[in-house]
Amino acid sequence: MAKCKVCGRESPLISGWLGVCGECLREGRGDSLRMALEAHARSRRKLGLAEKPPRGEGPGCNLCSLQCRFSHDGARSFCGLRYREGNRIVSLSSAREGLVYYYLDPHVTNCCNAWFCPGGTGYGYPRLAVQQGPEHGYYNLALFLYGCSFDCLFCQNWEHKFIEKAPRVTAEELVSLTLRNPRITCWCWFGGSPEPQLPYTIHASRRVLEERPQGRIVRICYEWNGDGHPQLVRKAAELAYESGGNVKFDLKAWTPEIHLALTGRDNRRVLDNFAMVAEEFHRRGRFPPVLGATTLLVPGYVDAREVEKIAEFIASIDDTIPYTLLLFHPDFRLNDLPATPEGLAWQAYRAAKKYLKHVNVANLHLLGWRRTTLRWGLV
Repeated sequence: MAKCKVCGRESPLISGWLGVCGECLREGRGDSLRMALEAHARSRRKLGLAEKPPRGEGPGCNLCSLQCRFSHDGARSFCGLRYREGNRIVSLSSAREGLVYYYLDPHVTNCCNAWFCPGGTGYGYPRLAVQQGPEHGYYNLALFLYGCSFDCLFCQNWEHKFIEKAPRVTAEELVSLTLRNPRITCWCWFGGSPEPQLPYTIHASRRVLEERPQGRIVRICYEWNGDGHPQLVRKAAELAYESGGNVKFDLKAWTPEIHLALTGRDNRRVLDNFAMVAEEFHRRGRFPPVLGATTLLVPGYVDAREVEKIAEFIASIDDTIPYTLLLFHPDFRLNDLPATPEGLAWQAYRAAKKYLKHVNVANLHLLGWRRTTLRWGLV
């Protein structure tokens, strides 16, 4: 139970770390947004990360919407992967080598798009899948990338923030491993989020597609926040489309204040990129679909109203785009909130179905999960 520092209301649906309720954020009351952004700065200080994207007149990076500019020696990017050293920018990731932890994930994986992808269903057989039905006995090469252009306070993979512990892996290593193992049928880039390392993911993905034997299925998939440079997002989506993979955008909230409070960043580039991928790739009519969207139902903040606005936006482009609602479990800074209540899950589902033809609710095993106050030693 926490109290909103703006309206004074007490509720188990208010994050103690944020200190403000969803209604005050949505209505723009008082200093609610400023307080939320200060919570992000406090979180990043504890982890030794840049509190804000660096700004200045010096050289910069344009891989994502942050467009960090390094005005002085030692200035570090928001994602943590780049810094200024003298008159040059040092990048810990390049097209040929990245910071990634990889492992074999047996099909059917817990991928948010497994309910319509070839690996989970066999859709597209024999051109896009190795068998009719789920690809049991085969693997996804899960590629966990370090670094992210967002700062989600509910992040369930927040280990990506520990850049100094990241393994350095060449594109050649990933390609060689895959070509030696015919049981690997897809790659999934996630994290973190791929945006800070898109040159690496695109280079490695192109190589494996170019070098695979004729008839070998290797699908390229992305799970991301979606705020990468549009040209790179287009190249990645093209690889997914050509290989039978898919691209999952995490549309975290609709209301700008809610999105800023939860992620520390705005969602304008995300929505623009989503529309671009939908118009240029989804509308080509490939089945199974190349594009999907997800939204995490964060109690007290991302409710049926947020979902309805997101669904309406998706439907304004194409109402056949698959949409997955994810049930929340307490993690990272929002570990004092409860799991998504069942009532919220079905309210959100009904709101989305008013606009979209294909809506799924995932993580149903979390229904009824009790709230935890475990804080991972970070508070």
